[in-house]
Amino acid sequence: MNDIITKEFYDLTPAEVYAIMKARQDVFVIEQNCPYEDMDGIDLISRHLFTLNDKGECTSCLRLFIKPDEPHTVQIGRVITTERGTGLGGRLLHEGVRQACLYDGAESLYLEAQTYAIGFYAKEGFEVTSEEFLEDGIPHVEMRRKA
Repeated sequence: MNDIITKEFYDLTPAEVYAIMKARQDVFVIEQNCPYEDMDGIDLISRHLFTLNDKGECTSCLRLFIKPDEPHTVQIGRVITTERGTGLGGRLLHEGVRQACLYDGAESLYLEAQTYAIGFYAKEGFEVTSEEFLEDGIPHVEMRRKA
C-alpha cells in the first residue's frame, strides 16, 4: 500500500517535484485533453500530499493552501490519482481533509470539483455551494465543508 507523504514545497526533492508535475500533466493535460496553466505559483505556498510507487512515479497527489481571499479557509486542489479503483484517492482525500482541518485558524475547507467527482468529495462532507461553471472547458462546481 502506498504511504501518503506530506511535505511543504521547499522540502520536496527535485525528483518528487518532477513526479508530481508529471502525474498532473498526464491526468489533466493529456488524459483530459485540457491545456491549462499548471505552474500557477500556488505550489510554492502549498502543503503537498502524495504517494509514490516503487519506480518513484507519483500515483496520487493534492495540495493544500490558505485560500487567498479567505484567510480562514483552506483550499484543496490538484487532486488526482493514477491508480483508480484501489481506494487510494479516497485515502488521500481523507488525509488531506484531516490535515487541512489542523491548519491554524481553519474554519472551512473549499475546493472546485469537476462535476463528475461531486460524489467523491461528498463522502468527505463537502457540499455543492455554486452553480456549475466551466474552468478550462470542463464543468466544475464549488464545494465547501466546515473544518
